[in-house]
Amino acid sequence: MAPAGSREKTLFTILAAISFCHLLNDMVQSLIPAIYPILKSSFHLDFGQIGLITLTYQLTASLLQPLVGLYTDRRPYPYSLPIGMAFSLAGLLLLSIAPNFAMLLLAAAMVGMGSSVFHPESSRVARMASGGQHGLAQSLFQVGGNAGSSLGPLAAAFIVLPRGQGSIAWFSLATLLGIFVLTNVGSWYKQQTARRTTAKASPSDSTLSRKKVILALLVLIALIFSKYFYMASLSSYYTFYLISKFGLSVRSAQMHLFLFLAAVALLLPFANLFWTEVLSVVIGVVLASAFSAILVYAQELVPGRVGMISGVFFGFAFGLGGIGAAVLGEIADATSIEFVYRVCSFLPLIGLLTAFLPEPRKREMVLPA
Repeated sequence: MAPAGSREKTLFTILAAISFCHLLNDMVQSLIPAIYPILKSSFHLDFGQIGLITLTYQLTASLLQPLVGLYTDRRPYPYSLPIGMAFSLAGLLLLSIAPNFAMLLLAAAMVGMGSSVFHPESSRVARMASGGQHGLAQSLFQVGGNAGSSLGPLAAAFIVLPRGQGSIAWFSLATLLGIFVLTNVGSWYKQQTARRTTAKASPSDSTLSRKKVILALLVLIALIFSKYFYMASLSSYYTFYLISKFGLSVRSAQMHLFLFLAAVALLLPFANLFWTEVLSVVIGVVLASAFSAILVYAQELVPGRVGMISGVFFGFAFGLGGIGAAVLGEIADATSIEFVYRVCSFLPLIGLLTAFLPEPRKREMVLPA
């Protein structure tokens, strides 16, 4: 164990900057499902087409993120962060003027590409700035993302709903701000890569066999499956569920979606409106707390591959969310929104698989000054 004085301090300024940009990125991303009721009415879409929009931007992100992470593990590219945000900017502008369903899909794909670049590299920045407090850094990073996801429904309710599709372009100001902040973060990142040597673990650094590592990763992937299939049902169809079951207006349903995502069920499909509100908060807290722990645990299982692991898990999360939205949309068309929520209420039981996770040995990563 290295002496305490050899460790670097946790850089909260960098963590705050990257968390803020995570907020902006995920706000833009959550804006898409938040305006589904508007798009459904304007373009006469069915639930299957709504699911296809989600599938498009989620799969675009999921397929590219592991590749971005793998590449940047070998060749860090600090200014990829503002470039990723620029893709989101382009996607937003196209979404604001899209005249048909095909253009909606293209806009969604561009937003997905922006996220595919942002998440693995920003997760690496959070770890670099952690000063060894990896769980804290990743949690702070995720707080920004969760807060941003919750703002999408509010933005849809108070800006897009009253002003129409064209008002989506206003959110380009948020992405421009993100580009500015990420350019400065990229400069810091470039300085760090110039003076640091990334500590890589040798095979002897791990007390776990390859078989146990693979088993643990499979369990973590199962947990991601449970979390993001459920999240897909809530983020993509929650407003329709509330409108269908409780007769709420679009704006009121979007406010309830904000309530859930701000906290980001087992009893949700059987609850009245009051208990739906209460359970939304409880479910949100449980789901939001899971991903940071899963990601840090996975990074400890495969040391020296921060970008790849971050890309795989963020990408897998987005991919499952997209597949889940598409599958659940088809089920909703064939049955009902209420039936979808009854099926999804059993997904959290997959969390029982955590009993099979091994305990990785704690490591100390020391970065030279």
